[in-house]
Amino acid sequence: PGSPAGRAVGEGSPGGGGRRVFSPAGEFREFSRRQLRDMERLFRQYDAGKDGFIDLMELKLMMEKLGAPQTHLGLKNMIKEVDEDLDSKLSFREFLLIFRKAAAGELQEDSGLHALARLSEIDVSTEGVKGAKNFFEAKAQAINEASKFEEEIKAEQEEKKKQAEELKQRKAAFKELQSTFTQ
Repeated sequence: PGSPAGRAVGEGSPGGGGRRVFSPAGEFREFSRRQLRDMERLFRQYDAGKDGFIDLMELKLMMEKLGAPQTHLGLKNMIKEVDEDLDSKLSFREFLLIFRKAAAGELQEDSGLHALARLSEIDVSTEGVKGAKNFFEAKAQAINEASKFEEEIKAEQEEKKKQAEELKQRKAAFKELQSTFTQ
């Protein structure tokens, strides 16, 4: 209990009415045990109320300390993007979702969550070669997915141009045909 492999912060408390115990190491296998410990340490550092959750004001303080202050609305949107139980605060599991989404390239570049993940990235030098390999593989996968997305957009744009050109040609042909009837 208290380690990332055991019962985690804000999840599965005793007498919690049958809630299952959350195991970060089991659910977030893309992260090493060291990364999970570092993320839990970061989470606990900003959980000022020590209630197992990061609320709006704690998130505000965290973002200010990381050098990326957010507006009140920005903070609410950050929480809403990963708040699965809709309690308007972040559990440790929801906190880990931020890093999962960041690794998968699912966060907008200008979002507060992206800034949080980027500014609190786990130091690869302390993680060692295996961690660096996993980190860069996740980054490469995110880049590949982004380039596939860009290719799809370009293909859609080309298709729209082609359709617009065909429409233009049909209109010209129709006008030509129409002019033969109006003379």
